[in-house]
Amino acid sequence: MAATMEKVCVLGSGNWGSTAGKIVASNAARLDDVASEVNMWVFEEQVDGRKLTEIINEDHENPKYLPGVKLPENLVAVPDAAAAVSGATLLIFCLPHQFLPRLCASIKDAAAPGARAITLIKGFDVDDDGIVLLSEYITAQLGMPCAVLMGANIANEVAREEFSETTIGYHHEANGKLWCRLFQTKYFRVAIVPDPVAVELCGAIKNVVALGAGFCDGLKLGNNTKAAVIRIGLLEMRQFTQTFFNGAGELTTYFESCGLADLITTCYGGRNRKCAEAFVASGKSWDELEAELLGGQKLQGTLTTIEVIKAIDKAGARGNFPLFTAINAICFEGAAPSTLFDNLVHDDALVSRM
Repeated sequence: MAATMEKVCVLGSGNWGSTAGKIVASNAARLDDVASEVNMWVFEEQVDGRKLTEIINEDHENPKYLPGVKLPENLVAVPDAAAAVSGATLLIFCLPHQFLPRLCASIKDAAAPGARAITLIKGFDVDDDGIVLLSEYITAQLGMPCAVLMGANIANEVAREEFSETTIGYHHEANGKLWCRLFQTKYFRVAIVPDPVAVELCGAIKNVVALGAGFCDGLKLGNNTKAAVIRIGLLEMRQFTQTFFNGAGELTTYFESCGLADLITTCYGGRNRKCAEAFVASGKSWDELEAELLGGQKLQGTLTTIEVIKAIDKAGARGNFPLFTAINAICFEGAAPSTLFDNLVHDDALVSRM
């Protein structure tokens, strides 16, 4: 392998991780400057009496998280994270964000010098110093620049090669162009923008808005109501970005796939909307609904709501985010779902402009 050859590793093998692996492995096989073999770290588990890594490597399918989709033969499942990353120059992070600290600790010294990363993970954390973006966390822990990929990307649809778009936010243009080459296909259109903070926050916070959309569905309300929740949610998404990251959040970014498009598809078809509808209809807890409805996947919207409110409360700004505040109250403070709209009428957020 030439010294300039890139080597790719996908970290995560769930629904979206396996789909990302399918895309990049297919592209790696045809790119002259990328090694054909792509490692994918798989959390080992038994499926019908066989190891999941064994199934992926022998049958070229992930029957638990992406059934019915053929994976490229050059996508190799590896159960040990450090071994999967060993010598890699391009790391793709795609796993539930609560597992990121343990993963980073286990691969800290495994990647090649000069490696770069991209995160497809939805979410962020809040500590005593404020918001910690997951891309920033990866950079701090591993010492490598980290771009962001977010968009209207329901994994099963992308895996079936239905036309979709996505957005890559970059700090360094050369890295953005490299990631674009690795991800772009005839059915997966990639746009790159120099606004990584807004791209990342769009990917996280849209899941909070999707809970509100799900509450509308659980209450058997119509499309007018859901459209209002989506519109107000988009305004609050941008306001959140500009409140906590001065200079981020270009208006045009919100009209990329990571913004309006992802918000629409999540509010009509995502797992957060689905669980929020069931929350209203069944009265069950979030943990129960996650276990019953998601088949091993994680519900990110509730976790992100906790972090969003934590940041808003640190700034004493609940009054500026009436929709996010109402969603949190319904999720965690015992408020009735019908109270979602109580503070939206005549609020300044309704007449604000992007």
